[in-house]
Amino acid sequence: MIPLLILGLLIQNPGSNGYELLAQMEERHYKYIVKFTKGSFYYNLQQLEEKNLIKQVIQSEQSRESHHYVITEIGKAEFEKLMYQYGTKTEYVNLSFYAALLFAKEYKSDNMIKIIKIQIEQTEAKIGLLKDALEGEHQLPIYFRKMLENSVSHHLVNLEWFASLLKDGDCL
Repeated sequence: MIPLLILGLLIQNPGSNGYELLAQMEERHYKYIVKFTKGSFYYNLQQLEEKNLIKQVIQSEQSRESHHYVITEIGKAEFEKLMYQYGTKTEYVNLSFYAALLFAKEYKSDNMIKIIKIQIEQTEAKIGLLKDALEGEHQLPIYFRKMLENSVSHHLVNLEWFASLLKDGDCL
């Protein structure tokens, strides 16, 4: 998914350098879409260049050369392919917690309660981060804003579910 994000950003901002692209991914909170690190970002940037999907355009800035990137025609075709691939993908929610819950009766009740409370803490933290992104001073693209709002809604439903697991105790 990182290649799609890089290609999309280069379509929006041709001539950006790697640092600018990474900063945009962080500013736009793309970490809610895909987990990435600085290393994985630059690895993907290098791979895109090696596959001729992007190319460097060297610009001189204050007596030093700076490497900026533009998307190639092959890159535009790859962007179209990735948009369709990811845009049409439907995945089931696949939380490892679900797998653990399958064997809740075989696990110590007190430990299962601890696990559920950890899930609640982590979910509340995610909601906080999402709300911070939504309430920030920067303007988010409308579809990204709607995606974050949807994510908050899903996490709120999960909080209710976790609370009901603790309250009902029938799975413990």
